[in-house]
Amino acid sequence: MKISIGIDNGISGTIGIIEENSSRFINTPTVSEQNYTKKKANITRIDFEEMLKILGPYKGVNCFALLERPMVNPQRFQATTSALRALEATLIVLEYLKLPHAYIDSKEWQKSLLPRGVKGTDELKRASLDIGCRLFPQHETLIKHHKDADGILIAEYCRRFL
Repeated sequence: MKISIGIDNGISGTIGIIEENSSRFINTPTVSEQNYTKKKANITRIDFEEMLKILGPYKGVNCFALLERPMVNPQRFQATTSALRALEATLIVLEYLKLPHAYIDSKEWQKSLLPRGVKGTDELKRASLDIGCRLFPQHETLIKHHKDADGILIAEYCRRFL
């Protein structure tokens, strides 16, 4: 039995976990704190302890985690910084737990699981929501609330192809 973990990287991402007879789909745990720069503001970060609680039970078992490669765009500095901070925190958890992992580009898993010809962010999100609800109806409430099923679909890609 292999456990497949899919991580839609970022502070607004999700985590999907597929076991032999069950699955979990959860929002990435985050914490908000004050950012000490010149302009007073808050930043949202991965909640390390909560991430450990979610992934900790899979230490030492036959599992594999796929992380969606983060968006890096110099024109979107703050979003890129947030994505890279989230990736680093997630990697620290995976490495601490010694969970095997790899990266996947969104286009790769989407090409295999979403209908052909779907383009654009809004259409891709709708397709992810639709396919996610069909494949994982037990998670329909969270999928609809989150407006996509990326984390669980990345786990499904991992289950099928790795």
